[in-house]
Amino acid sequence: MHYKTIVLELLMEHKELHEQLRLTRQLLPTLETFAQELKTSYEAWKETLTQAKPDSEPSQIASEALEMALRDVKERLALASPDESETLSLDEAMATIARHTSRA
Repeated sequence: MHYKTIVLELLMEHKELHEQLRLTRQLLPTLETFAQELKTSYEAWKETLTQAKPDSEPSQIASEALEMALRDVKERLALASPDESETLSLDEAMATIARHTSRA
């Protein structure tokens, strides 16, 4: 699975955050952090769902796990992204990202 590609697409949906990270050369480290989170979350959800639904098809478990992991990452990105009416400083944006990535 291409976790970095998935996360890059998600980051690009948050244009202000993406641009801020790009300009400060924090895009790659942030991308790598979120990609690792996505992978870890996916694997955890897969294990949880496998235990909760032992008779389910592995492909169904994998699909559900990916949906849940993506939801988790999207929520963290939404919290890290400044609203159009609110402008965060770079330090505030990075602190927000760090807070949310350290919880996973």
